Amino acid sequence: MESKYNRYILIGLTICCLALIVVTTFTDQWLAPLRTAVGYVVIPIQTGVNRVGVRIYDEVADFTKLKDALRENEALREEIAALTEENNRLTSETFELARLRELYGLDQEYMQYEKTAARVIANDSGDWFQVFRVDKGSADGIREGNNVLAGGGLVGIVTDVGAHYATVRSIIDDSSRVSAMALQSGDTCIVGGDLTLYNEGRLTISNIQRDGDVKDGDRIVTSNISSSYLPGILIGYAKDITLDSNQLTSSGYLIPVAEFRNLREVLIITDVKETEDPEVEG
Repeated sequence: MESKYNRYILIGLTICCLALIVVTTFTDQWLAPLRTAVGYVVIPIQTGVNRVGVRIYDEVADFTKLKDALRENEALREEIAALTEENNRLTSETFELARLRELYGLDQEYMQYEKTAARVIANDSGDWFQVFRVDKGSADGIREGNNVLAGGGLVGIVTDVGAHYATVRSIIDDSSRVSAMALQSGDTCIVGGDLTLYNEGRLTISNIQRDGDVKDGDRIVTSNISSSYLPGILIGYAKDITLDSNQLTSSGYLIPVAEFRNLREVLIITDVKETEDPEVEG
């Protein structure tokens, strides 16, 4: 009985296999045209989708690269800014070092006088430093009448003093008069301030006696008889000295050694020459 039952199962399985083979054969033949038709529609869509996907991917990649490039560019900008700032600082320090070396040389040239260095902190007005202030005052031993040096020679004189500042009137100011002399001959003259004339880089020299030996190129220094300025401080060089119309005196111009356009640091001589006749010069 059991053997007969197994035979029926085997026959049934064989019939099922044959049926599946037939169905598969006829189904493939029936679905082939449909599969081809679907291919005509789906494949172009798939190709387009692939192209769009590739383009989107490329754009995303390019955008990512752009963001990276922008970040790198910003980093480079910051680095350039830092380097520029450092370069400016080094340049400024180089110029400052040159000025301080110049002041040191000036200090050595006039070793007979006690001096203190000061920074210029303000000027009153105009293009020139005809009146300016420094950051040293009475607390630092500064007094009215102190002579001020820079740029190789005389700059001016202290006219007003506070505890921590001092006001300096320079020799180019219209009201400035300095009793001077030619270093070579010792003949005296007066160096006068003139802001209009200083636009040409010159000041006036006057009151040279007719027989005085003052000629072009002579070094003009503060005189021994000056009431406000210590003697022997270089002011500048004589130029275009000619006999005046009165035939009694000569006059001309002086090219100052100091530069009054952009004063930064000065030396203040703490010694003061006692003023006997303040109306003569100052």
